[in-house]
Amino acid sequence: MTDSDIKDGPGPSAAPPGEAARQPYHHGELRPALIRSARALLEEDGLEALSLRAVARRAGVSRQAPYHHFADKHALLAAVATEGFRELAATSLARMQQAPDARARLNASGVAYVVFAAANPSLFQLMFGGLGGRFNQDEALNAARKDAFAVIRAASADVPAVSRGTPDLSAVAAWAFVHGLAELLNKGAIQPRDFGLADAEALADQLIR
Repeated sequence: MTDSDIKDGPGPSAAPPGEAARQPYHHGELRPALIRSARALLEEDGLEALSLRAVARRAGVSRQAPYHHFADKHALLAAVATEGFRELAATSLARMQQAPDARARLNASGVAYVVFAAANPSLFQLMFGGLGGRFNQDEALNAARKDAFAVIRAASADVPAVSRGTPDLSAVAAWAFVHGLAELLNKGAIQPRDFGLADAEALADQLIR
């Protein structure tokens, strides 16, 4: 990254609402900053409105700067989706670690999945549809997706009543259930309050248990 890639701009105290403070990035810091900016814009404005120019503006750099790290918008979105799958796996494992037994761990993984989707609806859309299903075209994204699936696979394999047939098919069945619930919630087809529940987490907990 060169000096010309950094926009001159006000300090943090003068940054307009919704804009990241404009500041130079040291070597190695721009790529994660662009990913963070893209994710923030994704949740604020949706997938269709996201562009490399908007991401550069949000990060406080020139419109050419993203091309030092991403060949195009698709490459940046793939990086954002990759981070999403990694976060999904991490948050699922964190919740599972608090569970007392195998069945509770499986339930926890499902609740974590739905909670993540509800908290990050546009990111969730990107992860499973915004790239047109082209997971295999990006190695890091494909690996992160498989790692997230492996969490559910391991959890379901530990529960005999759920682990029927091959482990992979049992895991897909568990995945399909929580994914369908997440989609119904995110698209507004169902509302937790319709069932006298406070939020997506409470509904997921009731259905999964």
